[in-house]
Amino acid sequence: MAARLREHYAKTAVPALQKEFGYKNPMSVPKLEKIAINIGLGEATSNAKLMDGAVNELTAIAGQKPIVTKAKKSIAAFKLRENMPIGCMVTLRGDRMYEFFDRLVNVALPRVRDFRGLNPKSFDGRGNYTMGLRDQLIFPEIDYSKIDKTKGMNISITTTARSDAEGLVLLRSMGMPFKA
Repeated sequence: MAARLREHYAKTAVPALQKEFGYKNPMSVPKLEKIAINIGLGEATSNAKLMDGAVNELTAIAGQKPIVTKAKKSIAAFKLRENMPIGCMVTLRGDRMYEFFDRLVNVALPRVRDFRGLNPKSFDGRGNYTMGLRDQLIFPEIDYSKIDKTKGMNISITTTARSDAEGLVLLRSMGMPFKA
């Protein structure tokens, strides 16, 4: 079963982008490349059990097992030693990426309290978008009773767009709710 959003991209977003930016070849139209989800846990230096919860929650949210990121340097002020686990991340591509993006836009973001749209200025200059979430409870896969601590996460959406304007139009045509 192909992802619902992939079909939407092919039928709706590609023609809209071709019309707006004048692409002749449909293969030159920007598309989603990957989505990276990262949870940084500085508190994991003092409480190692937090890492297990973060890995389980990210597995439930993303649908694939994350890798545990480790500290590159020792920093005495933070009580951090080299190779100590301090976060976890997962990179989604293909159908899993489209399926996650669909859930993010249509299920998770509407559950954010006082949500008025995403900031359209969070692009990096090359058409990639990054946003931060304060807690993981907006995803329906997370069971509220099993949460020991709310953890925020960064979601980076990498596209093949050449500019921020192209990336904005691409994500908006895919259903991303940006502020006007």
